[in-house]
Formats: sequence, C-alpha cells, structure tokens
Amino acid sequence: MSATHIGDRDVDELIRLATEATEFAYAPYSRFRVGAALMTGGGQFYSGANVENRSYPLSICAERAAVTKAVNERRADLEIIAIAVAESKGGPCAPCGGCRQVISEFARAGAILIYKDGRGIFKRVAIEEALPEALAFLTEIPPR
Repeated sequence: MSATHIGDRDVDELIRLATEATEFAYAPYSRFRVGAALMTGGGQFYSGANVENRSYPLSICAERAAVTKAVNERRADLEIIAIAVAESKGGPCAPCGGCRQVISEFARAGAILIYKDGRGIFKRVAIEEALPEALAFLTEIPPR
C-alpha cells in the first residue's frame, strides 16, 4: 500500500514538534528523551513525550502519549495520517512494537511514520510496512 502523500511543510512541522516535545520528556533513568507528533486527517497536530517510571513497564512512550492526547481531545474519531518520532540528541529512534500497534489502531490506510534510522537519516515508511502483521482481525469495533 502506498504511503499517504503529505507536503514537505507538514513533514517539517511534524519533525519540529516531535523534537520540541523531547524537552517535556521525563526520563531520569534512561536519559533517552523522546518526542512524537502526529497529524490527523483534519490537519491538526498533537505531540507527546515519554514518561518513565521506576517500574519500567509502567513507563509511557512518546508515541502513545501523543495518541492518547489526541484521542482525549478528539474522542474516538482520531485518524492519523502521519506521525514523527525524535530523540533529544538527534540519534536513531523508531517506535517500539507496542507503539506501532497503537498507531495502527488509529492510522488511515497509507499513513506514514517518520523516524531517524541508524545513519541519522529521517525515513518515511507506511505504517503497514512498519507493522505488516498488525492485530487487525477485528474489522469493526463491536457495539457496546
């Protein structure tokens, strides 16, 4: 599936917002400060930063923080068309598998993921490429 086309300005804004969000990270244990920013189908931007906890599994990744913020402000109609991830020192930073699954829950078909690879280059990939076998066996959310 081909990636959604978004303009260079939007890509630059996502990277800027993700990088800016690293300033709000709470990472006293790893010192790995991560920020994420997403763009919705309606053109709104939301960002978030990682929040660590002494009990490491209770930590929140930046990507999930941004998605949660957007869902809480937009309700369940969130439709992600692009998301960028940045690390405060400019190093490589790709979403973990859990974050990829959460992103895929709200991603429009062809949504793109933007992150820095090990060579320091921002990559753009379709979410479907980032998590090719996402848990998508439910085609519809069951009624409550």
